[in-house]
This record gives sequence, structure tokens and C-alpha cells, in this order.
Amino acid sequence: MAGRQRPSRPPMPLLALGLNHQTAPLTLRERVALDAGQLPAALDGLGAVAGVAEAALLSTCNRTEIYAQVDDGQEGAVADWLAHYHGLAPSTLSDYLYLHRDDEAVRHLFRVATGLDSLVLGEPQILGQVKDAWQAARGQQRLRTPLDRLFQQSFQVAKRVRTDTRIGAHPVSVAYAAVRLARQVFSELDRATVLLVGAGDTIELAARHLVDARAKRLLVANRTLEHAQALASRHGGYALPLSELSRHLPEADIIITATAAREPVLRHDSVKAALKARRHRPVFMLDLAVPRDIEASVAGLPDVYLYTVDDLEQVIEENRASRREAAEQAQAIIDLQVEHYMAWWRAQGRQDALKALRNRGELAREDALARAREQLAAGRPVEEVLGLLAHQLTNKLLHGPSSALRQAALDGDLDLLRAAERLYKDDDDTRPAP
Repeated sequence: MAGRQRPSRPPMPLLALGLNHQTAPLTLRERVALDAGQLPAALDGLGAVAGVAEAALLSTCNRTEIYAQVDDGQEGAVADWLAHYHGLAPSTLSDYLYLHRDDEAVRHLFRVATGLDSLVLGEPQILGQVKDAWQAARGQQRLRTPLDRLFQQSFQVAKRVRTDTRIGAHPVSVAYAAVRLARQVFSELDRATVLLVGAGDTIELAARHLVDARAKRLLVANRTLEHAQALASRHGGYALPLSELSRHLPEADIIITATAAREPVLRHDSVKAALKARRHRPVFMLDLAVPRDIEASVAGLPDVYLYTVDDLEQVIEENRASRREAAEQAQAIIDLQVEHYMAWWRAQGRQDALKALRNRGELAREDALARAREQLAAGRPVEEVLGLLAHQLTNKLLHGPSSALRQAALDGDLDLLRAAERLYKDDDDTRPAP
């Protein structure tokens, strides 16, 4: 309809698509989880989907998400790729996926990076995982300016939220919640031997909290012994290779696992044998990995108290109240930064139009100059050639706009006519009176 103003939109939709702890059960999340070694091939596969201009993949124990700039209407193809890559029918995922577009996609990434969308409100580890996802996408050359800038701005937003609010004032993380739960089961950790399986950030944090809680003894098992030794030495623990895990299981009163293994590292039979050696003294086991490190059937063994990341909800809820006010302040910061990013992004579309206009002008100028040089070389008078040059250049530059304005007058397109009045306003109209 003539005269109706339309909001400026980015040239290609930006989307955030995925599933997380709020929308999907652990059994499904672990099926679509990606470890660092899988990311390059996955990014290449995603980048090959028709209509995907740029993309990044974020996969943690609580979420698997795709951030992408795509052709309009290609969201379904991205969702189908996620399912097919993991050997699933698209219908298996469809009920659990969320999709955010444009400004809502930007807002979602900012909330993720700041920890507002985490199981543990405001937890800081997610920012490092977002940075890893950005670096992986960059390494595979899957980012262009819009998405690259978006991720970098998310880091700035997270830093500002940490600086300007008290979202990080209390030690709340999945690792903290795990140790808090362990203390509820073993009221006196100074009498407990704790076995930590893994050597990443989550296990590092768990070790710190266990030391603060004065755990009696720490064992650290990891596939790479050097990593286990480095972590154990920092916290006064004892390191062992993963190959010796079964031999040391009977010593552990508490077991906390968080590895990147694709298959369980603790099997039903080995835990059953350890319980027999312990004469059925109870064992508290907390599996923080996705996919799970501890075989699910272990939960059915007597004297085993097995928890997963989804079981931490009650413990974490107690810590949310102290962060909710800070979260509201953080959301206000995020909303403002979303506006800033979207203003920049929409401006890119307008700059494309400006570049196209300048390019047309440059081509017209070069063509007119070439003809003028030919005429001068043929001996025509300079004044005559200059007049022809000005005439030809004026006609070339104004032909398109003139035709569009004549059509706008016939169609009653007042928006275009008014825009032209502003665009081609005579400089004399803006000069002060003498």
C-alpha cells in the first residue's frame, strides 16, 4: 500500500536455534551434544546447507545451539541438518527446539553469554564456552562480519554485566551446587575421600570448593595423566590415569565426573565390584557430563546415590533469589545492547545501498571521462568537450531517479516523493540569508 512505512530489516535473517535444559531432557541433550573434536566437521556440514551464509555451534552440558545468518525461510533446513547430523528424525527434535530470529536471536546470545539463560543463574563458565564456539567457527572460516561482531559484542556485554551488577557476587556454579549437594549427603567432608574424574574447568571448580569444604582426600583421574597431575598438585590431591579408575573406585565415598567422553567411563559392573569391596558402604555419585559419564543402570545398584546435572535444580534454586535483582539489572543492559547491535546491523543494509549508488556514479564518471578523452584526442575544442561531458554525466546520474519519481507521482507514492525532496534539496535552501 502506498504511503505505508516499513521498518528497516537486516538483509538476511539471523537465527538462534537449539535446545537446552529448559526444553529437552538429558537423554536427548546428550544425543545432540558435540565435543571440541567434532566441531570442525560439524561446522563444515552446517556451512554446506543451502542458504546458510555463516554459522557457529555452541554445545555444553546444558545446551546445543546453532547461531547462523541464513536466507529467509531456511530455518527448517538448519533444524533438519541438526537432526540428520546426529542420526535422528527431524520429528524427534521438533518439539524440543526453540527458534529466535533477528533481535531475539541477538538477545538470546547475550543472555547465554552472561549466564542469564544458564541452569545456574549467572554462572561464569558459559562465557568461556561461548568464546570457544566463536573461535572454532572462526577457525573453520564460517563467520562473516555480522555474526563475528555479534559474538565479540556478547563478550563485551558479559564483561559489563559482571562489572556493573552483582550477578557474580556469590559462588554459584554447577560445580558449587554439586559440592553443596555432596555436603548435604556427607555432612562432614573432612572424613570423605572424593574421586574427581576429568580435568576441565568444572572439575577444577569442584576441586576448589572441595578444598574450601575441607574434604579429607582428593583423587583426580583423567585420560591424560599430565592434566590430572597438574590439577591434583594445585589442590593437594593424588593423580591417577583413567586406566586405574576401577582399582581406586572402592576408596571413593564421593565421585564427581565431568569428562568429554562420548561413552560412559564408569560402567555398571565396575561400580558393582567396587561396592562389594566397600562392603556396601554408600557412595554418592554426581555425573556432570553430557553425554553422561556414568552408565544409567548404576542408579539401580543398592547403596548408590546417583545424581545428574538435571538433579541439581533444587540446590540451585536456593541460590537464585540472591541473583534475581542483579539479573533484572543485567537484562536492562542486554536490552540496550541489543538495540545498539540491531542499529548497526540495519545500517549495514543501508550502507549497501549507498555503496551501490556510489558505484553507479563512479561507472558513469569513468564512462563520461573516457568519451571526453576520445573527443579531445580527435581535436574537438576543450570548451565543447567539457559541455558535452557535463551534459552526459548529468543525464546518466539523473535518468534512473527521474524515471522512479515520475512513476511515484503516477502511483501516489508520497513516501518516495518526500524522501526525494529531502535528498535533492537545493543547498541554497539551507544557507542563511545574507
